[in-house]
Amino acid sequence: MTEFIAADMQAVNNVIRARLHSEVPLVNQVAEYIIGAGGKRIRPALVLMIANAHGYRGQAHHELAAVIEFIHTATLLHDDVVDESSLRRGKQTANALFGNAASVLVGDFLYSRAFQMMVSVGNARVMQILADATNVIAEGEVLQLLNMHNPEVNEAAYLQVIRSKTARLFEAAAEVGALISGASDADIAAAGEYGGSLGTAFQLIDDVLDYSGNAAEIGKNVGDDLREGKPTLPLIYVMENGTQQQRDLVRSCIENGDEQHFDEILGAITGSGALDYTRAQAEAAAQRAARALDNLPAGSYKTAMLELAAFAVERNH
Repeated sequence: MTEFIAADMQAVNNVIRARLHSEVPLVNQVAEYIIGAGGKRIRPALVLMIANAHGYRGQAHHELAAVIEFIHTATLLHDDVVDESSLRRGKQTANALFGNAASVLVGDFLYSRAFQMMVSVGNARVMQILADATNVIAEGEVLQLLNMHNPEVNEAAYLQVIRSKTARLFEAAAEVGALISGASDADIAAAGEYGGSLGTAFQLIDDVLDYSGNAAEIGKNVGDDLREGKPTLPLIYVMENGTQQQRDLVRSCIENGDEQHFDEILGAITGSGALDYTRAQAEAAAQRAARALDNLPAGSYKTAMLELAAFAVERNH
């Protein structure tokens, strides 16, 4: 899927390395650790693929792809502190290795560096899209915090968190890729729909993998969502459609962050059809993403983006 943007991705990596530099050694150390920990780099790839699909010629898409990755990385640093996570992408989290204070402050550094970079692009609408997205992501983080250990969260409320916390940055990445290419407002909106729906599909499959994946493959501890008391869609489905015994079990585990009953919870999730339902919702989101590309001219980049939508649902990591 990314073979067409391999040279662009290398250019983005070069920008990331150059822009990570700080006169403070700990900033360099923590930022290098989290950026170097890997990841799919799908958000910056969105900027590149959509810009190229719209015929962009220039270098700003490299800078903006790096901006997107910095914003995403900052959210990861803050997320792991809030969630008290110890494993991400198969490695110790930065907070587990360097401490919570360092992780939060380096996350702040990455946010502020991202804003310095987006200003350098010199496009007010790009800045508005990314500033608005960053604000919505922060709201999503707070919404998720309010939902922790709350078994009353319904599907609509949970999807609002996904749209804010995860899908919004996918959407912004796609929009700025189209915007800098001189695309029409309709094409920018279509790109945003593609990105937002793709992000939703990715998050819903993450929810599935938290109860059906392999820790070595997904790069985090299976059952983390349960331990953190997060009412994700599989649990919400059981609460709304399971037996009374299943609902009581899920309610107790959400309220108490009880991972000791993981096997019983997994039985309730699989027995109620919750994983199948969540996967079906992810497939519907991926189909919306694919439909958003209908007016994009055929070509290698469109094909890659359609493949990316399919991968969002089919992946096991």
